[in-house]
Amino acid sequence: MKVAKVSPAKGAFVLECKEIAPDKSISHRCAMFSLLSDKPSRVRNFLEAEDTLASLHIATLLGAKVEQEGDTRVITPPKELQEPFDILDCGNAGTGMRLYCGLLSSIEGSFVLTGDKYLRSRPMNRVTKPLREIGAKIDGREYGNKAPLHIRGGKLKAFKYRSPIDSAQVKSALILAALHADSKSYYKEELLSRDHTERMLRGMGAEIKNVVIEGEEWIEITPLSKPLNPLDITVPADPSSGFFFAVAAAIIPDSKVIIKNVTLNKTRVEAYSALKRMGAEVEFIEKENIYEPIGDIKVSYNELNGIRVDSNIAWLIDELPALAIAMAVAKGESIVANAKELRVKESDRISSVIDGLKKCGVECEEFEDGYKIIGGKLKPAIIDSHGDHRIAMSFAIAGLLCGMEIEDIECIDTSFPNFFEILNKISEVEFEDRAS
Repeated sequence: MKVAKVSPAKGAFVLECKEIAPDKSISHRCAMFSLLSDKPSRVRNFLEAEDTLASLHIATLLGAKVEQEGDTRVITPPKELQEPFDILDCGNAGTGMRLYCGLLSSIEGSFVLTGDKYLRSRPMNRVTKPLREIGAKIDGREYGNKAPLHIRGGKLKAFKYRSPIDSAQVKSALILAALHADSKSYYKEELLSRDHTERMLRGMGAEIKNVVIEGEEWIEITPLSKPLNPLDITVPADPSSGFFFAVAAAIIPDSKVIIKNVTLNKTRVEAYSALKRMGAEVEFIEKENIYEPIGDIKVSYNELNGIRVDSNIAWLIDELPALAIAMAVAKGESIVANAKELRVKESDRISSVIDGLKKCGVECEEFEDGYKIIGGKLKPAIIDSHGDHRIAMSFAIAGLLCGMEIEDIECIDTSFPNFFEILNKISEVEFEDRAS
């Protein structure tokens, strides 16, 4: 097991982050959506991390050819997707497994999706159940709730589905299935979740639009009548990854960070808005808007105050562990509610956050759907990441104030391989191999 020992920050810092990891959500989708065209897609700045490379490798097992031309991945789809000769390993990526479930359910053939021990423990019924209701043949452990999952792809029926949870992964899986259904399908979520799938597929020529039915807004998906146009995209920096350094700037006096060339999609920057409500100085600077609005985010230190976070949860669910570090040093009480989805991430992030904060001497309380944090002073601790990259990175940022040891840090390679390289600019990090 690899352990990181993070020393307190060297002092106030000004950091221009040009090396923030490319967006993981968009990189996953580039690998998959290229399979829906009949021409080569060109993807620049693809995230070179374990999970996204797993999605790309799965594309090759389905018949795609992937070539590197300078900084560009050229993904040439097969004339028809092939039945793979091996299992399809999604690594640690719930996005990869759930979206491939939707895509492969409508493809003739036999497919087995698996992942690492953490992914194999995560619930998949939220995707497999609605897919089975429209004709997909999916089985697995716990009647298809746990991987490995076996998919026998084939013809699917159109649907009108009201999702009980606001999840971009569920929405994306159903949209991908609907592209090969027998007629138009309709999807409804109460709160808009990440909309990269709709934006990218529309940009490729898919007919996906919002319609009003009996006073409610639904997403209407028309089945494909021909292959989509290929992608020609530069993957922007990941605001979720950049947010760790936004929190660093917000908690270290007189510090500032500029996160360059990041997506400014409103469903992806809610955590920055929450940090701004706490008192940090936050500025969004848009530069372009083709597939996605892209620009810079500036964050500067200011005294933080506690806040309540209970709305637009789907827009900042991944950033809540890092936001909890800011809450832990803010003045007063902070509350996170309506965030039960945290319990089914790479770890039970409610328990993981509270367990870690208590070890750091922070007064906090765990709820079924969130937690309460009383701001104070952090103290050094040894933190178990539970194999969760966001828990590991969040407490590494906490270490900038007081020093911290984080156990089981290999998980960070799944999403942000150069995280410690950037952190070393403002701190000193030592690594140690320790018996598990």
